[in-house]
Amino acid sequence: MKTTIFNTPILSPFLRFLSNSIMRLVGWRVEGKLPDLPKFVLIAAPHSSNWDFLMFLGVVFHLRANVRFMGKAELFRNPFGWFFYYCGGIPVDRTKSQGLVEQMVNACQKSEKFILTIAPEGTRHHVTEWKMGFYHIARNAGIPIVLAVVDGKHKTMRVGQVFHPTENMDADIKAVQGYFEGMTGINPRKRYIILKN
Repeated sequence: MKTTIFNTPILSPFLRFLSNSIMRLVGWRVEGKLPDLPKFVLIAAPHSSNWDFLMFLGVVFHLRANVRFMGKAELFRNPFGWFFYYCGGIPVDRTKSQGLVEQMVNACQKSEKFILTIAPEGTRHHVTEWKMGFYHIARNAGIPIVLAVVDGKHKTMRVGQVFHPTENMDADIKAVQGYFEGMTGINPRKRYIILKN
């Protein structure tokens, strides 16, 4: 298994203890657990604050998950590229003929275990629709989508709901978004609004 910040002896347990302590201090808690599956796409929403990333890191350490994320290829060059690899990064080369989805599907197929984290909104600012990359990656790779719901009102991150993509993308997206309906995230002023048809 690839060594990352999430599974390094001594360092990872310390960071887990630190993140759990900080989350208790600020009043946030985690409900649920990740499924015992080797591969899936983990989506978290609503993404409404600069603090979301740090909180999600805390959740990942709490769940003892070894997650991956996408980053533009330039980040992985010397002299600091090793750090982004160590943090679980997967470089995405936009100059390749293969698109982002194909590159992630290939990375998934080459890995024994693969948990790819994505914020479907793509930004912490207010949006009216999600980016569909997470769905296409999961469907093309033949892996499920696992949900992490940020409930800012109750200071809770709920994780563990598993969704298996079908042949009906529109119905699938509507079903997935339904789990996040009414959630405000950390910053209620920038919450995602699900449009009704």
